[in-house]
Amino acid sequence: MAEVRNPRGVSRQVLFVTLWLTLLVLAVKVWAGWATRSLSLLAEALHTVIDSFSTVLSLIAVSTPHRISGREIWGHGRLEATLALMLSAVLGFACFSLLGLSVQQLGTTQDLTSLLPVRISLPLIGLLTIVFLASLGLASFQKHLAKTLESTALRVNANQILQDAWLTLVVLIGLIGIWKGYRWLDPLIAIGMVLTAVISGWRVLNWQLPLMVRQTAIAPEAISQLVKQVQGIVTCYQIRSRGIVGRQVLIEMRLVLHPEFIGASQWIMEQIEATIREHYGPVQVWMEIDDDRDELHPSDERARSQNPSRKLDWN
Repeated sequence: MAEVRNPRGVSRQVLFVTLWLTLLVLAVKVWAGWATRSLSLLAEALHTVIDSFSTVLSLIAVSTPHRISGREIWGHGRLEATLALMLSAVLGFACFSLLGLSVQQLGTTQDLTSLLPVRISLPLIGLLTIVFLASLGLASFQKHLAKTLESTALRVNANQILQDAWLTLVVLIGLIGIWKGYRWLDPLIAIGMVLTAVISGWRVLNWQLPLMVRQTAIAPEAISQLVKQVQGIVTCYQIRSRGIVGRQVLIEMRLVLHPEFIGASQWIMEQIEATIREHYGPVQVWMEIDDDRDELHPSDERARSQNPSRKLDWN
């Protein structure tokens, strides 16, 4: 496959299309669940809500200009934190409501045949089959593209959609059983879908929330000690880090090089990143190099433009 010139742009376009397709699938599931009075189908729609949330976060990640193309860092700001709280509120209300209705149908009815009828039809089965195949195809395409572009955002989103596709298949099989007369399957499957939705939502938030907190991932003194082991470094300062050690850490620093090593600044930056990665695992290091810390003031844009640098917005 030919090399993609703009991996971030391709990832952004794929995720944008994925978002609209996911919202369309969500609308179909909610409409079908409401029209058929199927608690299991409504409960499974919660997983599609989580898919939409995951896609939005992935889209924000690849659309943020300071992230490296195709190698996104999963650290988010106020917008993503607000979305996480909204997701928690929606999932909490919907899960409690559906769980209560399901338990009520199973617990207060001695004769399971008197449960509320679920209106299953052959066109509905066909529609859900199309939804399942479309979700499976979309997830497979994203996984292939994520491998080609080395995109974390696409890979995570593809796994989330793939999980939802298999759950749709479970509900589809359950609806066929309900169609055959096993009406007690509907509230039973709904309870299972609610529980898995809680677990799935927690996994998404557990991945995002630790990186939303602006806490120091690695002590600046430890980073400084490693950096000074690289030849040509006079000093390093303004060291900041965020993320989770072992998963992904984003580091920012300013460097002062010995005058004889100014021409080898690119090599020095590569050595610094390799040294830190060897000790702490997956990292991305953003550096700004100064010739002389005492002579160069941060506001001197002309002087800074003469030196290689990698800048980062921490908002």
